[in-house]
Amino acid sequence: MSTSTVTSVDAFDTPVPVLSFGPVTLSVPGRPVDLRVRVSAPATGTGLAVILLSHGQGPSNNLSSLNGYAPLVDFWAGHGFVVIQPTHLSSRTLSHLVADTRGAPFFWRSRAEDMSHIIDRLDVIEEAVPLLSGRIDPTKVAVAGHSFGGFTSSLLLGAQVTDPDEGGAVSLLEPRIKAGVLLAAPGRGDVLNGPMADALPVLRTIDFSTMTTPALVVVGDKDDSRHFTDMGPDWHADPYTLAPGPKALLTLFGAEHGLGGIAGYDAAETTDENPERVAVLARLTAVYLRTQLRLGAPTWQTACGTLTTDPEPTGRVESK
Repeated sequence: MSTSTVTSVDAFDTPVPVLSFGPVTLSVPGRPVDLRVRVSAPATGTGLAVILLSHGQGPSNNLSSLNGYAPLVDFWAGHGFVVIQPTHLSSRTLSHLVADTRGAPFFWRSRAEDMSHIIDRLDVIEEAVPLLSGRIDPTKVAVAGHSFGGFTSSLLLGAQVTDPDEGGAVSLLEPRIKAGVLLAAPGRGDVLNGPMADALPVLRTIDFSTMTTPALVVVGDKDDSRHFTDMGPDWHADPYTLAPGPKALLTLFGAEHGLGGIAGYDAAETTDENPERVAVLARLTAVYLRTQLRLGAPTWQTACGTLTTDPEPTGRVESK
């Protein structure tokens, strides 16, 4: 295991302009409403890698949908990724339409299935978005998710659960996804004792030992999610601690569940607003995925290797 202190990241080339188009509507048999996605891409470049971004829940009406997470999306797209954001059935924007649908209100299985449907239809998405045709490399796909979106991403990366209604182990591993980023994701289930524990019984059964796909786990050392557990911020590091390597852990000092404000620009719900922290997070996650998808410099190893100690570091990185 290695550890580095985060102070800055090697500078990227100047970001390119970003094209953002949405919604792109995909009809999915059996889904109660069409799957709608936003696509953000650099204005130039070919052979572009894809990041599928799974939103969390949160108290807002619209950030937990295809319209959220602009601070990350803008950076990732401006630095060479095609970012695809679905509105999952759990979004508050859809609650009036799907409240009586099987799986409501959290739709834990459907959320993961949304991402597989998107990968199935990358060619359709390319043709629907102006100036994107022929520019995506469908072999270079990653997933990222915040909070409950981190749980969704964990399943796609190989974590398994037991279906709380039907019993039996469930694997939603998506082998076409080559790497992932888990942002303030839920941890293990045997420590759940908060008021949300009964609302999401599937969280009690998660098994990270099968999550073999490379992943970067991002946690805030002030992210104390008492509505789930009294374990404290270490709970969010479980996907790193309990999963097999290769994995990396980025701990952001002073960060709470919003990790500085990733869900939206100047969102009032952000309890720890810190644009510098968000900038470091955006850069490090981009470098990590560039390395895992073999997109060339800058590399994760270089970024971590050049980090030096600082009187007021942003965070630290561990790897295994």
